[in-house]
Amino acid sequence: MAVTSKAVPATVSATAAAGDKPPNKYRQALPQYTAVAPFFILFAIFGAFPVLFSIWISFHSWDGIGQMKWVGLEQYHYLLTDATFWKTIGNTLIIWVLSTVPMLLLALVIANALHNATRLRTFYRIAYFIPNVTSVVAITLVFGSIFSNNFGLLNAFLQSIGLGQIEWLTQPWGIKIAIATIVTWRWVGYNAIIYLAGLQAISQDVYEAAKVDGASTRQTFWRITVPMMRPVILFTAVTSTIGGLQIFTESRVLFGDTSNIGGPGDAGLTIVSYLYQSAFIKNQFGYGAAVGWALFILIVLFSIINWRLIGGNDDERVTRRAARRVERKIAAQNAKREAADVH
Repeated sequence: MAVTSKAVPATVSATAAAGDKPPNKYRQALPQYTAVAPFFILFAIFGAFPVLFSIWISFHSWDGIGQMKWVGLEQYHYLLTDATFWKTIGNTLIIWVLSTVPMLLLALVIANALHNATRLRTFYRIAYFIPNVTSVVAITLVFGSIFSNNFGLLNAFLQSIGLGQIEWLTQPWGIKIAIATIVTWRWVGYNAIIYLAGLQAISQDVYEAAKVDGASTRQTFWRITVPMMRPVILFTAVTSTIGGLQIFTESRVLFGDTSNIGGPGDAGLTIVSYLYQSAFIKNQFGYGAAVGWALFILIVLFSIINWRLIGGNDDERVTRRAARRVERKIAAQNAKREAADVH
């Protein structure tokens, strides 16, 4: 009996071959890349390009309109010998210390109070966070009237209790205290809310074990709450350092004079204010870019210092604390058993 074979149509074999071919992964991912492309395009235009261009113009002498002139490292060499630049570093660091240290301590105390509050908890959270969403220009204008030399509310209060009048906005330390007060008032609520979130993440079992060990409220706060909040404190310290070294609006609005944006004696002239003055008032864009990159190096340096001081070796410290807590708990249980045996 003869066996007849039928030829497979060409169209069927082509379809089978096409079905065996794996799909193109780039073509499949094209819709996803298209969806996120606008962000990367905007970032490249308004983020990456300005950063790279600022590096380029820091090696040039340029007034923003004319032709660029290559000067190499002369801008940075002059930066190291510029007395005004070093003065701005000193002003910025003093204002940063006067604002950041009390701000973080006060924020931690406020967060602990909010965590233990039983009534109007939501109201207090909103009230402490409102300064952060308020316009910094409006805040600075209000505090400018408070610290005014002649008609300020603070001087009126000092005179009412028999103290002399202080010229806050003409003395170097008065200017720094005024700017630091504005920064503290604006950001203390923001950091308090972050600390509150960290406090709510701590298990109550830890506090109950501390009560069993006989720890007081003060000891519980400084020996349990603060060590377990170290990652959150590190985050706020780094962000406060970055923001504190970039102070500009407060001093700029407080002293609106374009020719002297740092106030009398440049006591309120910060690094960013000096950058603004060099680039946009004196039209020295190359030198302004060099100041900006020097500020970037300072921010990285102080962030590393904060990391080393506050961060440390987390694994070893946490392990040691946990071991000590377990030992104390076991000792307390043994003491109870011994007391029960005696009875």
